[in-house]
Amino acid sequence: MKTRNGAMAAALAATLLAGCASSGSLGDAEKLAIYQAAAGEPVASFNYLGRVNGWTPLDDRHIAIWTGPSEAWLLAFAGRCQDIEYTPLISLTSQGSRVYAGFDKVMVHDRGSIQLPCRIQEIRRLDTSRIKAAEKAARDTAQAPSSGT
Repeated sequence: MKTRNGAMAAALAATLLAGCASSGSLGDAEKLAIYQAAAGEPVASFNYLGRVNGWTPLDDRHIAIWTGPSEAWLLAFAGRCQDIEYTPLISLTSQGSRVYAGFDKVMVHDRGSIQLPCRIQEIRRLDTSRIKAAEKAARDTAQAPSSGT
């Protein structure tokens, strides 16, 4: 995983976050299903001190953001987020030290220029241990030899 990285006034100067698209052997739909199953109830906001430990694009409407080694958030966008699955860099806007659903945005960067912002519609806390276990189980199943009977 590459490293990724906010008051509203400082949104353009927010720390850039490098992309992470480590999907391994999991398909996009399977990966999204794992993250959605590990997500809690929607919350209004999360604490954000301008640093993200990692991020994983799940499709053009969802992204997982890590704010600590075992703290992660599933963000759903208000609409399609253009190029989120392919961008090498993102940044987040925030208010004070919090990112709010319905107000803040993920900014998609392409070679240093900011693209259209992707407004965060919903925030859900992720159970990171559940994600790791489900991803490992899916990889193990995919790699298991099939019986010839």
